[in-house]
Amino acid sequence: MEFNEILEVASYAGQIMLESGAEAYRVEETINRICLSLGVEVASSYATPTVIVTSVTYKGKIKSLVVRITNRSVDLQKIHKVNDLSRNIKKENLDIYEIKKRLKKIREEKRYDNKTTIIFSALGAFGFVFLFGGSIMDAIAAFLIGLAVKAVSIKGEEIGLNSFFNTSIAAGVLAFLAIISIKVNLANDIDKVIIGSIMLLVPGLSITNAIRDTVAGDLVSGLARGAEAFLTAIAVAVGTGVVLSFWIRVFGGI
Repeated sequence: MEFNEILEVASYAGQIMLESGAEAYRVEETINRICLSLGVEVASSYATPTVIVTSVTYKGKIKSLVVRITNRSVDLQKIHKVNDLSRNIKKENLDIYEIKKRLKKIREEKRYDNKTTIIFSALGAFGFVFLFGGSIMDAIAAFLIGLAVKAVSIKGEEIGLNSFFNTSIAAGVLAFLAIISIKVNLANDIDKVIIGSIMLLVPGLSITNAIRDTVAGDLVSGLARGAEAFLTAIAVAVGTGVVLSFWIRVFGGI
């Protein structure tokens, strides 16, 4: 079996996992497991949120492959399926071509359609309002705002908008609609409406993975994910802050 094929399929598996939001240590573990299951003597990998480096050794020969990661999202189902596949290679006696076929199928699987994603995001915003002590009217306003915010975020991703500006724009839309909901007496407390809706933009997975990677000893990955979460938080603050400040300056208050 060719080194190139082993490196390619193992790195492809790692790429799918990183693009789906997996932790660095889990990606490295999966890559190494695939390489060893396919017969190499030594396998070593290094993963960060933006790059994977894989090296294998067989009969005294060493080869390496670097894969650049440019897109990241959240898809826990794909992470589970790739991890499960790596554990069943020997059990099911899979060859490299079957592994590659299954990985391609996993990567091409569609997530929930946009309509479903938007509706359940809005339901999330609806529920968060009660968590922070809001009223039913505040929750209804947050639900409607959640629909708009998620739709804007999805559209921004589709046109390839930078994640920082995409988050800022979505946060700005959120703040504007929250003000309007108060002005038309749809909601009672703008703070509860904003904080309930803004939970859709909070980088929860990035923060969690930053902590898990750091605890696992992947300091570079942990710091990178922490920086990513920090920038997302800044984007949220910029978007809401600009709209609220503009409204107060022009109209004199909320």
